[in-house]
Amino acid sequence: MTAVKPGKKDRRTVFVCQGTGCVSGKSLEITEALARAVKEQGLDGIDIDFTGCHGFCEQGPVAIIEPEGTFYTHVTINDVPEIVTSHLRDGKPVERLFYKDPVSGQAIPLYKDIKFYSMQQRIILRNCGHINPERIEDYVARGGYEALKKVLKEMTPQQVIDSLKASGLRGRGGAGFSTGQKWQFCYDVKAEQKYMICNADEGDPGAFMDRSTMEGDPHTVLEGLTIAAYTIGASEGYIYIRAEYPLAVKRVRLAIKQAEKAGYLGKNILGSNFSLNIHVKEGAGAFVCGEETALMASIEGKRGMPRSRPPFPATSGLWGKPTTINNVKSLATVPVIISRGADWYAGIGTEKSKGTCVFALTGKIANSGLIEVPMGIKLREIIYEIGGGIPGGKKFKAVQTGGPSGGCLPEAYLDRSVDYESLTEAGSMMGSGGMVVMDEDTCMVDVARYFLSFTQSESCGKCVPCRVGTKQMLDILERICRGEGVIDDITTLETLGNQIKAGSLCALGQTAPNPVLTTLRYFKDEYKAHIEEKRCPAGVCTKLISYYILPDKCQGCGICARECPVQAIAGGKRLVHVIDQDKCVKCGTCLEVCPARFGAVVKVSGETLEVPKEPVPVTAEKPKAAAT
Repeated sequence: MTAVKPGKKDRRTVFVCQGTGCVSGKSLEITEALARAVKEQGLDGIDIDFTGCHGFCEQGPVAIIEPEGTFYTHVTINDVPEIVTSHLRDGKPVERLFYKDPVSGQAIPLYKDIKFYSMQQRIILRNCGHINPERIEDYVARGGYEALKKVLKEMTPQQVIDSLKASGLRGRGGAGFSTGQKWQFCYDVKAEQKYMICNADEGDPGAFMDRSTMEGDPHTVLEGLTIAAYTIGASEGYIYIRAEYPLAVKRVRLAIKQAEKAGYLGKNILGSNFSLNIHVKEGAGAFVCGEETALMASIEGKRGMPRSRPPFPATSGLWGKPTTINNVKSLATVPVIISRGADWYAGIGTEKSKGTCVFALTGKIANSGLIEVPMGIKLREIIYEIGGGIPGGKKFKAVQTGGPSGGCLPEAYLDRSVDYESLTEAGSMMGSGGMVVMDEDTCMVDVARYFLSFTQSESCGKCVPCRVGTKQMLDILERICRGEGVIDDITTLETLGNQIKAGSLCALGQTAPNPVLTTLRYFKDEYKAHIEEKRCPAGVCTKLISYYILPDKCQGCGICARECPVQAIAGGKRLVHVIDQDKCVKCGTCLEVCPARFGAVVKVSGETLEVPKEPVPVTAEKPKAAAT
C-alpha cells in the first residue's frame, strides 16, 4: 500500500524514516537537507515528509519516494544532492542506494519487491512507514477511527466482545490469553469506575516492537484502547510506557491531544454518551513492571512488585477497581478486526493461533529489523527468506524466541511452526515478540548465563524461588563459564530450573529458567565440554581461551604489541612476539590486527601451546608482497 498525503494525490513525496533507529543515523538532518535542496532547485509538486519506523532497521536511514515506491537504503546527507538532482529533477533513480539482496546480490529498486517486506503480512504495522505519525489526518485518510465510529454507533459492548472472541485474537504481550474473554471478565463486573490500561512497558533486551508501533502509528493504539474502554465500561485509560522511549512518549502525547481536539477522546466521544480520558504514565524501566499487577502498583505510586491472584485485575485492579490490561500490539489489532470482520482475521494463522505476530528480528542475521508475519510461518522462512540468512557464510546454531525468558531452539527446529502451542511444546515461548538468531560462534552456555543474569537482576525479590533460585543458577553458570564446574552442576541446574518455574509468584520467575533449560535440553554437549574438558567450543568464555603467537608465522612487525591495550605482548623488530598469559585480558585485539598474510595469532580453548617464553629472532621466511 503506497503512502500518499491526504489531498495531494497528484504530488510526489519523499518519506524519510524518523523512527528511533534512523534518527540516530541523522535522518532528521537528512529530511531538512532534502527540503532545502528541493526548494533551492525550485522543484514543484514534490513534498518532503517523514514517517515512523519502516522496520528494515539494518538498512537505515531509509527513504521511500512515492507513489512509485522507490526504496533507498543507508542514506546520508552526502546523498541528498544526487537524490534531488538525479531522481527528483531528472527522473534517474540513484541505483547505488538500492537495496542489495544478501543472497543474489541483485539491486532491488522498489519497496514492494524486497522479500523482507513482500513476505510479511502487516496488520499491526499496516501504517508504520506509510504515514506521518504526528499528523492525525494521515491516520484518518487510511481509515483511522472508522472502527471507533462503527462501535459507538452500531455495536453494543457485548457485540464487540463476541467479535473479538470469534476472531481468535490472543494477547500479544506474551501470555496468549483470549482478548475477547479478558474483556468479557471485566465487562461482567458491575462497578461505577473501571480502568483500561495499555501495557507499553517493553523491557526485553533487543525488543522494539511496541516502541516502533507507538512511534510510527500512535493513533491505532489510541483507537484500540478507546474501543476497549467503551467495551468494558471504563472512563479512564492509561498508557504505561517506559521513559527510555522519549520519541514514543512524545508522539503518543501529541496523538492524545489531536484525538481530543478531533472529538475521538474526551467527553461524549463522537456525539455519544461515552467519555474517556487517557493518561500517559512513564515507567522507570523495571522489567518486572511488564507484569500487570506490578504495572498497576507502579501507576499507583508504589514499588512495582507483583501480587498474588486472585483477586484478578478484572475484579480488583487499579486502585481496587475492575481493570483490563492489554499489550500495544493487541490493541493495535482491534480496529482492523472491527473494520474488516472477525471471520477475515480468523482466516489468518493456525487453528489455535490466529492472525499475525510481530517480531524484532535481531542477532546474527543479515536483515535485522521489525517484521510482522502470519501465525504458522516456519522459523526457517523467517530466518532465511525474510531475514536473508546468516552473514559471513556462518552456520546457523540457534534461535531464541520470547525474549530473555524464552527458549533457545536448535537447527532441528527450523521447520517448527511459529505459534503459541508449537513454541511452548519445544520449550520456548511466543513472548512479546523478541527473536534472536545465533551462529556457530555463539556459546550457548554463555547465552544462558547472559539472559539469566538479566532476569535475575530484574527480579523484584518478593518470592524466594525467583530471588534465591535464579541467583543460585546464575552462580553455577558463571562457575561453569570459568571452567570451574562439576558434572553434577547439570542436574542441579535442571532441578533448580523446574522448581523455580513451579514455585515463582509471577511470569518473570516462572519463565526465567527457560534459556537454561532449553540450552541444557538441546546443547548439553557444550555444557559438558566446559565442565569435563575445560573448553569453550565457540571460543567465547574468556577464562577458557588463550591467545598465542605462532613462532613460525610471526614476522616481528610489532602491530599486535602496539595495539595491545594492556601491554601484554613483548617483542621487537624481527623478533617473534610473545603474549604474557598472566597479563592478557583476552580482548582479541591481537588477533584482529595481525595481518592476514601472516596469520600469526591464534585463539585456542582447552589447550596450551608450546611457544617461546621470551622473544626470539624471526626464522620464518618473510611473506612476499603481492605483485602490483
